[in-house]
Amino acid sequence: MIKKTDFVYSQESEPHRIRTKKILKEFPQLRKLIGKNPATIWAIIGLVAFQVVLAWFVRDQSWWIVFGAAYLLGAFADHALFVMIHECTHQLLFKNRNANRWASMFANLPQILPSAISFEKYHIKHHSFQGVHELDADLPNRWEAKLISNSFFGKAIWLLFFPVFQLFRLSRLREIHPFDGWILTNWLLQAAFTTAIAYFMGWHAVAFLLLSFSFSVGLHPLGARWIQEHYLTVTEEQETYSYYGNLNAVAFNVGFHNEHHDFPSIPWNKLPEIRKTAPEYYDTLYYHTSWTKLFFQFLFDREISLFNRILRKDRGRVALTDISKPDIDLSKSEATKPELIDVEK
Repeated sequence: MIKKTDFVYSQESEPHRIRTKKILKEFPQLRKLIGKNPATIWAIIGLVAFQVVLAWFVRDQSWWIVFGAAYLLGAFADHALFVMIHECTHQLLFKNRNANRWASMFANLPQILPSAISFEKYHIKHHSFQGVHELDADLPNRWEAKLISNSFFGKAIWLLFFPVFQLFRLSRLREIHPFDGWILTNWLLQAAFTTAIAYFMGWHAVAFLLLSFSFSVGLHPLGARWIQEHYLTVTEEQETYSYYGNLNAVAFNVGFHNEHHDFPSIPWNKLPEIRKTAPEYYDTLYYHTSWTKLFFQFLFDREISLFNRILRKDRGRVALTDISKPDIDLSKSEATKPELIDVEK
């Protein structure tokens, strides 16, 4: 076994804009899938209500019940709410940007920690600058990868405290402004909601919500989603992987990650149609079929560490203000901006 001591560096541009151009040329009918899905707001309302009701039911229960309910039920609801925030981040609910932000902050409420607006700031740059260490918050810090190494214990700790490690990455992304009025609004709403939960339901309810949040992104089979998306678990030649397992049914198709990066303006309910329409572009890629299997593979396989990520030093010709919607850019051929798609040079 050769222990990795550095990331994998690539001279190639990120693959998604190039593939989008090719797919739209061959399957122009996919343009019809681009749009909004305002009905997603009902899923958000239902999930928030589910978490609040469940918090009420466990408010007087033993800690074992609180823990079990968070792991077996709350984690799945919170993970789905993350997907809803992700949809709002890409403005896939409403035409008005601010309406999407209010919806994302509402979806954020049961997760206790204010993250919806911050996620928007950093996630959009992940799409525009995939693999660029100074701008892609999805990439671990170098010290983070060295600290965790390839041991079972280190990777388990990393998953358990995944949100904490993400916070440490923000200082690396100096070009992205971390605070504004929307961030403050997000914090104030979360403070008000958490205070209300503590006052009317007690600390068992607050603990349930915090545990649900922790499990939804961490030491839980659902945590394998973060490994699935961009970690080099199969080959160093492919940096984005989709998941086509059964849990997509309760995760709003978030596993269709190659499809989403290729078409970030297509809402969650239509992502499977991309693969169905252009199977030769997706069935020929490596993909995962089980988050649970990947969860244990990541923990026990010493060949996999946080260094199993592709980095690129060339930022290309993409502007810092780019919001990464190449599917829309390419659909409007008369208004296409060459600097957004001419990435092969």
